Amino acid sequence: MGQIKVSKAPIEGLYIIEPAVHGDERGYFMETYSKRDMLEAGLDLDFVQDNQSMSVKGVLRGLHFQKEFPQGKLVRVIKGKVFDVAVDLRKGSSTYGKWFGVELSEENKKQFYIPEGFAHGFLVLSDVAEFCYKCTDFYHPGDEGGLAWNDPEIGIQWPEVMGEYKGSASSEGYTLTDGTPLNISEKDQKWLGFKDSFSF
Repeated sequence: MGQIKVSKAPIEGLYIIEPAVHGDERGYFMETYSKRDMLEAGLDLDFVQDNQSMSVKGVLRGLHFQKEFPQGKLVRVIKGKVFDVAVDLRKGSSTYGKWFGVELSEENKKQFYIPEGFAHGFLVLSDVAEFCYKCTDFYHPGDEGGLAWNDPEIGIQWPEVMGEYKGSASSEGYTLTDGTPLNISEKDQKWLGFKDSFSF
């Protein structure tokens, strides 16, 4: 391997990527992506689009997936901190319906690779977070699907989130432990749970 360490996550297909950071009193340098290192880890990826978003504390985006044109995503945080989650939607997978989450931050500089066939979302834990990701397919308007972020069938343990599930993806009554209200788009509050969207 070269400048990037690639490790398998507990769910097959998910990978944690950690760059080698070279720093001194002036700052630091790191390679954030190396096709050669990815190939050595068994990942033959062709990225076609880069995206970047900014979100404030308490924002939860997700859980999203593309239905007909699924995207693999290599995600990282360049400012702040988020808890990033993937849910396995691959029928026939031994981990179908299971989730895995990892903290991504400007401090730990970890990246998370989520292949096609997963729903994805993240929660912002810092005052502001800037989130970057590379995609293996273009975004196709009208092709987006979603799952309720708080579906008890999936059971994601979002850090710092307080509140009681009331049968929907509504953010009403949910806050972070410091009192910050959970901030979820109107669209993301309308997604249904796993059993109402997929069959077991």
